[in-house]
Amino acid sequence: MEEIIPDFSVLLLIIVRVSTFFITVPLFSHRTLPAMHRIGFAVLLSWTMYYTVDAGPLEIDGEYFLLILKEALVGLLIGLAAYIMIAAIQIAGGLIDFQMGFAIANVIDPQTGAQSPLMGQYLYMFALLLLLALNGHHLILDGIFYSYQYIPVDQVSLHFGNGSLAGYVSRAFTSMFLIAFQMAMPVVATLFLVDVALGVVARTVPQLNIFVVGFPIKIGVAFVVMGVVIGLMFTMFQKLFELMLYTMRDVMTLLGGT
Repeated sequence: MEEIIPDFSVLLLIIVRVSTFFITVPLFSHRTLPAMHRIGFAVLLSWTMYYTVDAGPLEIDGEYFLLILKEALVGLLIGLAAYIMIAAIQIAGGLIDFQMGFAIANVIDPQTGAQSPLMGQYLYMFALLLLLALNGHHLILDGIFYSYQYIPVDQVSLHFGNGSLAGYVSRAFTSMFLIAFQMAMPVVATLFLVDVALGVVARTVPQLNIFVVGFPIKIGVAFVVMGVVIGLMFTMFQKLFELMLYTMRDVMTLLGGT
């Protein structure tokens, strides 16, 4: 019976890491998933992972509460590292919306509860479907599973001292905006040329109301360009998923000091 019934002190720490990981990681953190389902899945996953974690019974003392805080911080940071990369898709959509004129029509994202650009939401839903089609959600769960190889459950301290983690996260933010700019560049550049052409028309034909004509032209051109480059964007989504997994691994490595 001792091998079947897990030690509660270790199981609780695993539940804390997995539950906080589900708060920030893409796909599993969405509000469309009921909270009870996420909690139940986190407990079930933690119960399964318990039998692969090499940790003995822990005493419930002051150090144990520090371990709980450490596990919560680890789960949040690993999930946040994954979300930073995926957020590049919505930023790219925001850049496209700004040029199309859709920036005034932001909608509430049901996944996160925050305002989201129309094209950003459109691309983000396609990205999530592609992530599921490629079994990327399995790789995300692998990330939290293998985190115990880098950050053991009984390790109290995290390695923040030399500033390598802060530097890496700042570079991840830079990469996120750079990737977003690259994804949005075909549409943004085309719409910039349309703006130049409309400016020439406004100067040569002053009787034409350029504000009335310009919006439908820019929207139509943007949709045409999106239809042409959507395949390229899907390829970039796959590269972005790979970068997301590498970012999770690097954050775990820096936190564990390995």
